[in-house]
Amino acid sequence: MTRTQIQLPEPLLGRLRAIARMRDVSLAELIRRGMELYAMTCPEVRAEDTPWTMPVLRGSGGHLIDPATVKAEGSAMADRFQTS
Repeated sequence: MTRTQIQLPEPLLGRLRAIARMRDVSLAELIRRGMELYAMTCPEVRAEDTPWTMPVLRGSGGHLIDPATVKAEGSAMADRFQTS
């Protein structure tokens, strides 16, 4: 096991301590069980299963911009402002 430190609000910590006493388990065991239950309800995500994709850029107004057109637009603006 690995030791870790967490911060809990006092009201929550008090409730967890009371539950641990009622169930006759340590606070650490209660939190472990809770985290195991939480982890079972979350879908597994593996980095190798999810290939990286280019994020979609959002322009002003929230309209989607095709990443393929951004370079061309940027180059056109740069060409307009270059002084030769």
